[in-house]
Amino acid sequence: MLNGKRILLVISGGIAAYKSLELIRRLRERGAAVRCVMSKSAGQFVTPLTVAALSGDKVYGELFSLTDEAEMGHIELSRDADLLVVAPASADLLARMAAGLADDLAATVLLATDKPVLAAPAMNLRMWLHPATQRNVAQLKADGIRFVGPNDGDMACGEYGPGRMAEPAEILAAVETFFRAAAVPQDLKGRKVIVTSGPTHEPIDPVRYIANRSSGKQGHAIAAALAARGAEVVLVSGPVNLPDPPGVKTIHVESARDMFSACFLNLPADAAIFAAAVADWRVAVEAPQKLKKTGELPPTLQLAENPDILRAIATTDARRRPALVIGFAAETENVVANARKKLAAKGCDWILANAVGTGTGTFGGDHNTLHLVRKDGSGGEGGVEDWPQMSKTAAAARLAERIGAFFNRSAPEAAPVVKLPKPKLSKGRRA
Repeated sequence: MLNGKRILLVISGGIAAYKSLELIRRLRERGAAVRCVMSKSAGQFVTPLTVAALSGDKVYGELFSLTDEAEMGHIELSRDADLLVVAPASADLLARMAAGLADDLAATVLLATDKPVLAAPAMNLRMWLHPATQRNVAQLKADGIRFVGPNDGDMACGEYGPGRMAEPAEILAAVETFFRAAAVPQDLKGRKVIVTSGPTHEPIDPVRYIANRSSGKQGHAIAAALAARGAEVVLVSGPVNLPDPPGVKTIHVESARDMFSACFLNLPADAAIFAAAVADWRVAVEAPQKLKKTGELPPTLQLAENPDILRAIATTDARRRPALVIGFAAETENVVANARKKLAAKGCDWILANAVGTGTGTFGGDHNTLHLVRKDGSGGEGGVEDWPQMSKTAAAARLAERIGAFFNRSAPEAAPVVKLPKPKLSKGRRA
């Protein structure tokens, strides 16, 4: 995705500047050429020599350099890249960008550029929450500046809250998403899609829960691929160890009932993809205190069935039902045959079936082998389209392409906006 791409990285002052070193390394690993501009204050945290060694290129910092500016260096820098990344983007630099100032090389390059800009803010939480910073960010977004982060977290100053710079992996994902969007058609622009991802945790007591081995990698990749094609994506995610996909509205939930409520609250939608591995059962009565061994027989857990999210949305009122409802079938045997049964039982339009038995490496792995089964019988022999093993990212891109083709072919009218009742979210628990 990044092979041959030219990135101009603007590093402003702040303790988070050390993360820019990791970002340079990750960008170059993926084939990008990285050139860096450092503000004077950035040099207080990382040295130009270190940045030059990692980027493999000269580091720029002086606006009035006789050698660089003899050839209008700030203009060349600002327009020779495919994307400008500001990481960290301090409160001061964001303010100067919003005001259109050009009082150092970093600000001048950002003012003179005609290329897209991605900013990763980093500052104390009070600075981030200050009305002036929020006003500046709103102005920059209106000007077309893209943002990744900031995250909640511990600050170098000892406080906790929003203002922590996004991790290098998150910034890298945002960069890749930008280039992926530029390389694919925007055939889902104006479409709203709900995606579920990850496992659910069903509490037994305050410290234990029922769960499964889903990592959420496939669902998160699908959400990112749909957003890259211009869709408005709502990702309803169970507990996972993955960053939120950039450009996606992510709702974090714990239990199947929470996921059920979040999905219905976000209707109407044009499509819904249910990639989450939702627990089929929960404990009927959650113990208020930790269950302890007593030397007697272990406690009996009475189970209750969780709501069937896929079937509920696939069979809901026609005014609220998405035009395309897609489920997943994780099977350990007779994969396609069981997927056909699930397709009929759930009332959805497509099922993506995969084998998840021991030795497949599907749960938690980076690759998948999928079979797309369609209710209308199109797309392959008997309505089954067999995909070879591929990365989950590639599988997500292929599914997004199929969804785009579905809407371009059938061009259904947008679903009417319907006010839905607001179900109560059950109180989630984390282990």
